[in-house]
Amino acid sequence: MTETEFLDLADLTLKRIETAFDRLNDEDVVDVECKRSGNVLEIEFIDNGTKIIINSQAPLQEMWLAARSGGYHYKRVGDEWRNTRDDSEFFEALGRYASEQGGAPVTLV
Repeated sequence: MTETEFLDLADLTLKRIETAFDRLNDEDVVDVECKRSGNVLEIEFIDNGTKIIINSQAPLQEMWLAARSGGYHYKRVGDEWRNTRDDSEFFEALGRYASEQGGAPVTLV
């Protein structure tokens, strides 16, 4: 994938995440505030002040996710972002980390 293709895909991914969390906030599933600055998306859980930070790394063509449980790197495999260590899928993992930090079941589709 070219750098331009990666940047477009990363931008779409960050928009998808932000839209999903805005919807979850509007539906009172979790109380979050999303802030985006360029290639960095910060999701703050209002009740406890914890954050999940997601950013794209163009030189490596990876999406990086930092949660209370640790830091994770994801590469594109087919139509999915996959963890470079355990092959878990990005949105499933993000939902799990958000559930842990937000104190409510979070499912991202």
